[in-house]
Amino acid sequence: MLFSLSGENAVVIGGAGGIGQAIAQGLAESGAKVLISSRNQASLDKAKKEIKEHCGADVETYSSDAADEAAVEKMTAEIVKKWGQVHILVNAQGFNKKHNAQDFNMDDFSRMLTVNVVSLMNTCKHFGRHMTEKGYGKIINVSSVRGKIATATPGNCGYCATKGAVDMLTRQLASEYGPSGVTVNAVGPTLTETPMMSELIAQRGGDAYRKKVADNHPMRRMAVPEDCVGTAIFLASHASDYVTGNIVYPDGGLTAIG
Repeated sequence: MLFSLSGENAVVIGGAGGIGQAIAQGLAESGAKVLISSRNQASLDKAKKEIKEHCGADVETYSSDAADEAAVEKMTAEIVKKWGQVHILVNAQGFNKKHNAQDFNMDDFSRMLTVNVVSLMNTCKHFGRHMTEKGYGKIINVSSVRGKIATATPGNCGYCATKGAVDMLTRQLASEYGPSGVTVNAVGPTLTETPMMSELIAQRGGDAYRKKVADNHPMRRMAVPEDCVGTAIFLASHASDYVTGNIVYPDGGLTAIG
């Protein structure tokens, strides 16, 4: 029962695809009532349908821009009014734009900071206030191995910088929220074959590229979104009540050798 989420209410930001959708489904399968949020209602509707088909769970949806603080404050208030309490917050929003450092498009760099870091702070601020007032909460941020180790090839100054910021924000929030009974941790996956990545993988050689990625990991396979689910359930459950300020890496062993 340590891992049961029965009676828990969970909000998954960026829950309409990829790792966020996989985590939302896993939380629902573990008994939580789940709401997924993103900017695109069509994507939310698609994710809701797929989750229902895969596990029979009905999740709720809420279209909002997490980078807009006023919108996040409104969303938090409306969900709390409806549910009474939010026990679990997952931040799975984010994106990557690759440019060599000397040619980095600074508009892209700024946008990555906004989406990958500022939006996360918005949700941690407003849902975190609610959780600290209630004296309980679990916040799980989706970071990356790239918050800890750089890439051997160029192009990821923006992504690595934002994920490093996510890691430190996770630790600082854990320090500030801990006395109120709220834990804050992060999941740090490696390169993962999400639907968003499929086109890039095809462009880079398909199975040959998958093998190249796999050969860099001790587990000798490329990650899929489901590899993050067990870690997220652990961090959302009472099994992790004394775990906070940590970055947990479901990375096939990459950070052990990276």
